[in-house]
Amino acid sequence: MERRFLGNSGLELSVLGFGAMTFGSGKGMGVTDIAGARRQVDRCIEAGVTLFDTADIYSGGESEKILGEALGDKRPSAIVATKLFGAIGRGSHDRGLSRRHIIDACDASLRRLGTDWIDLYQVHCHDGLVPFEETMRALGDLVRAGKVRYVGSSNYAGWQLMKALATADRLGTERFIGQQIQYSLLARDAENELLPCGVSEGVGALVWSPLAQGYLSGKFDGAESSGEKTRLGETGRIGSYHRRGGEAIVAVLRDIAADHDGATPSQVALNWVRARPGVTSILVGARSDAQLDDNLAAAEWTLSAEEIERLDRASQPPPSYPNSHQRSYHLDRNPQLFPRY
Repeated sequence: MERRFLGNSGLELSVLGFGAMTFGSGKGMGVTDIAGARRQVDRCIEAGVTLFDTADIYSGGESEKILGEALGDKRPSAIVATKLFGAIGRGSHDRGLSRRHIIDACDASLRRLGTDWIDLYQVHCHDGLVPFEETMRALGDLVRAGKVRYVGSSNYAGWQLMKALATADRLGTERFIGQQIQYSLLARDAENELLPCGVSEGVGALVWSPLAQGYLSGKFDGAESSGEKTRLGETGRIGSYHRRGGEAIVAVLRDIAADHDGATPSQVALNWVRARPGVTSILVGARSDAQLDDNLAAAEWTLSAEEIERLDRASQPPPSYPNSHQRSYHLDRNPQLFPRY
């Protein structure tokens, strides 16, 4: 499997990573027990996956614990990423990005994961109540203590990412090397600020929900699902994806998949994300072994430039301000001023 460096760092990741949100015993999205987790982790490693991502709030901490147990003695060769921010208790310091919570949350994640270090520690959301200086210093202290190797953000706005990077530079502490973002053919908002900022500042993108909660797998027709229990079906968002042009996008996915022996719409959608500038790794998850195998197979082939262009046209949202205004000023100048975004 292809590997890429995350941002301007020496941390090398597989282009497909595994998202362990589904690990758990029925809490939240957790539907995969330890036996299933061991099977899926082994399958990922066999396929060349090195990145395994989780968060302290997934299934009330069960996801981290199960992931640690499933990796077992394979832990030294894996890249383990986890996240903090959400409430893990009822106290005023049991959530957010204060120094106290960051250090306590890291220690708790290390215990659940059964490891001495976290390869990539990510803040799960922006905290508007805590100064950037406090957050970045605390994260840097964890790196210097050897508990964390690298730090990253998740679900930041463009200005928040840039301010965090500038704060780290000013303080001389650790910078974010990765940003975990939602990105897919149906959710291209990250192209407005986050991906260009990442390319400019050396922050690689780890993509979550690359299949738009399974919609881009092609399982949904009309207003209803195929009847199979799915995450998207449980959220009631199918209609909103239809209204955003989802059916036309899926039609192109199916046409392209038909031109590749054994390919599926899911694999086509993953390969489109894989080809985007600024993307380092794509997180895939699965409720079943069959879903996992299908997703992992996307790493075995690539789209042509013409196929990527077809998907670009089918999914291109109208440019938002100020990008729309800036483009109008540069129509008669170098088109490379806006490469791919």
